[in-house]
Amino acid sequence: MRRITGKAKDETLIELQSATDSQTGDENNGNGVPLSERTSLPGHAETDKLQPNRDTVFFRDGVRRIDFVLSYVDDKDGEKKQERRREFEANLEKAGLELETDDKSDSKDQKTYFLKIHAPWDVLATYADILKIKVPFKESDIPHGQDVPLEWLSRPFRLPEHIMHPAADYFTYPFDKTKTNFFLINNKDTFFPPSTRNRIVFYILARCPYYKEGRIDKDKTGIKRLLSNGTYTSAFPLHDCRYWKRARNAECESERYNLYRHWARFLCFYKEQPLNLIRKYYGEKIGIYFAWLGFYTEMLFFAAVMGVICFTYGVLSYDDNISSKEICDASIGGSILMCPLCDKKCPFWRLNSTCLSSWQSHLFDNEGTVFFAIFMGIWVTLFLEFWKRRQARLEYEWDLVDFEEEQQQLQIRPEFEIRCTNRRLNKITKEMEPYLPVTSKCARFCLSAATVLFWISLIVACIIGVIAYRLAVYAAFASIIKDPMRKIQVVGRFITPQLATSVTASCINFVIIMILNFFYERVAVWITDMEIPKTHLEYENRLTMKMFLFQFVNYYSSCFYVAFFKGKFVGYPGHYTYMFGKQSKLRNEECDPGGCLIELTTQLVIVMAGKQLWGNIQEALLPLMRNWWSSRKGRHNPENHYSRWEQDHVLQNFGQLGLFYEYLEMVVQFGFITLFVASFPLAPLLALCNNILEIRVDAWKFTTQFRRPVASKARNIGAWQEILNAVAILSVVTNAFIMAFTSDMIPRMVYLYAYGNGMRGYVNNSLSIYNISRIPESNMPEDHDYWFDNSTTCRYRDYRYPPGHEKEYFHTMQFWHILAAKMAFIIIMEHVVFVVKFFVAWLIPDIPSDVKARIKRERYLIQGELHNYEVERLKLQLSASFITEPPSEMSLTTDKHEVLSECL
Repeated sequence: MRRITGKAKDETLIELQSATDSQTGDENNGNGVPLSERTSLPGHAETDKLQPNRDTVFFRDGVRRIDFVLSYVDDKDGEKKQERRREFEANLEKAGLELETDDKSDSKDQKTYFLKIHAPWDVLATYADILKIKVPFKESDIPHGQDVPLEWLSRPFRLPEHIMHPAADYFTYPFDKTKTNFFLINNKDTFFPPSTRNRIVFYILARCPYYKEGRIDKDKTGIKRLLSNGTYTSAFPLHDCRYWKRARNAECESERYNLYRHWARFLCFYKEQPLNLIRKYYGEKIGIYFAWLGFYTEMLFFAAVMGVICFTYGVLSYDDNISSKEICDASIGGSILMCPLCDKKCPFWRLNSTCLSSWQSHLFDNEGTVFFAIFMGIWVTLFLEFWKRRQARLEYEWDLVDFEEEQQQLQIRPEFEIRCTNRRLNKITKEMEPYLPVTSKCARFCLSAATVLFWISLIVACIIGVIAYRLAVYAAFASIIKDPMRKIQVVGRFITPQLATSVTASCINFVIIMILNFFYERVAVWITDMEIPKTHLEYENRLTMKMFLFQFVNYYSSCFYVAFFKGKFVGYPGHYTYMFGKQSKLRNEECDPGGCLIELTTQLVIVMAGKQLWGNIQEALLPLMRNWWSSRKGRHNPENHYSRWEQDHVLQNFGQLGLFYEYLEMVVQFGFITLFVASFPLAPLLALCNNILEIRVDAWKFTTQFRRPVASKARNIGAWQEILNAVAILSVVTNAFIMAFTSDMIPRMVYLYAYGNGMRGYVNNSLSIYNISRIPESNMPEDHDYWFDNSTTCRYRDYRYPPGHEKEYFHTMQFWHILAAKMAFIIIMEHVVFVVKFFVAWLIPDIPSDVKARIKRERYLIQGELHNYEVERLKLQLSASFITEPPSEMSLTTDKHEVLSECL
């Protein structure tokens, strides 16, 4: 076999098998025994048992680093799986990787084999060239740190400098195997950091076939298929040490220990995150997630403060709430007889029975809420714009400026290569590549779209079912929560039929949400796999859009119903509207006289708080319980008795979509605190408390409960950025409509400035009158004789002319004035907020000016260094040619000598 060449295109691993290092493969395969079935060499088992330190990340020779570990066990299908492992490991050796196996007799459970993989320099250099990995070529002379005013104030929140900046700052350039002298290669063993090494090895593993040479069977390719069919039980890179103790080997890093000590512990919740160390250990993709989550949490602090101020205003203005005082007053609210809220089971009732809910509604439905809704519209713009600036700074500091998505387009998913047998010429690279025919692509998309629509329809059906439940049980609660012996029931002061119905329906809705999530997560992955996206980036974007669309309908539909539909299509006594027609006897719900806003608040709190609580329990307890169960099955000794790979083997695997669910959880929360924040100003505070815990739970989980993920690059948060922008724009519209149609703010303002002398008399003004004698028998309560109380009329929530008027039961002019005011408010609020949003977005550049200057400066220096390097290499080549050329031929190479003279 030949040594790997500097080929720049890697269509499949087979094309590189002939370009490999022969020495390692011959030494390992010389005895003809499959490596996976080979036991430790004589003397090595005894040596390993005598070693005081089993927490090592090196081969038995103590020199070659373990870049990846595969594990497997023998079972009933042993012969078939042995054949697969034999071919797969032989192909890995042909690709230049070095392998070492621990026999099951060396493992503590006496069942598991561990195959350790090391990538030598030639392999690393070849694939670093293929993947265009940036490496240092000169130490940076651009200062990054700046003096911060009043730095002593931030000192308690800062981490040590060696944790915040674990590596020196260098100018970097994509690795080129033909220019190794250009880069700062002091030690080939440590030139590529462990995160880069495991990324390269995984790239090889994902494309390595396990069929015999000469056969064409592309289905048999890649470690993912070997894991799915049970040939190997796990594949993972190693953590560098135990998280609670530094590595004993001085040559091994202790970055995991530093991350646990300074980042993962909850007592560090007030400290800044060591983003550079996170990026170095886990890769840029995970680093950018924690950078975004940390920035989002910082910005939530300002929204939470403003929400608390708004809520405090509602508390302080508690005694000035004239409307609630009138409702609670026995001579006003107690004298107003209200029409039944449902047919047959619901009695006539006194207005002062809703005294408590009217006070509760005032806490969230007051003048301060309008200001807070406008503030949140501007806050979300500032958050997104400042995040772009923070992201641009991270791109520069993490060498992602020139990392274009087109580079990922060249990295075709192994699943795409396997399943797409058709090939065509790439117009850009001029090479043959696999492709999916248009007919097949359209058929797959149609099936995918139909599946998504089916599941969304299922969600809508479930929501309609919950609404039907609300309508059906409201009558039951109304008949239970009443006392015909008193005008106001003691329990009813605290538990009204509206509140009982809303709470139970919200809880049922939350359970349905969780159940549908469980199934749809698997369906979304299945239909995305069925579409066969070409690249990993395309795969993640498609899955992101499907999952968020589903989550949007699943989580927010019930809130949209309460905010914009409940109480809006009720009708009036004698002419009520029904959900499925009058024969269904499910009369549409009415809002409480205190308004529907308090019910929207209840719905939002239950779903949002329940989701966050359940999510934290899942994230913290499930990995802990699974790891405990995995470790107890074969362990009877302390952990330091087990090798590094055995310690990591029992940890949970961090899958390819692990980070996807973390983003999804936070974006759904972002929707709650922006789309419906006008109904609950304390939502940002609730989210802030959750996110402070979320950061440390995620950090603890990554550091202690999960195997080390394969490092990968990402320059931004991907499709989530566009989703956040869409939610931000939609939030302005939803909050404007909530303030106009769900809140009672506009009717109160119209009465204050156009119809009343202050707010006195507003409650009586907002209720219309209906003649009880004209109520149909189907709408009349069963025990209506008692509740008449010599009253001939009842009141209902609307603006209609009273009985006896020439336009009786038609809408009054006040109704149309209020409607016009609502529409004007929506238009004015939306335009004001959108103008401010777009002005702020225009005013704040996406890339800070100092970062732009540094990028230009760095590119200028890189061009100069490359030019000098090429000139020096040309000098050496011409000098060598001049020295070795015979004198008789010098006359034939005058031009070459002239070039040499000019260079010298």
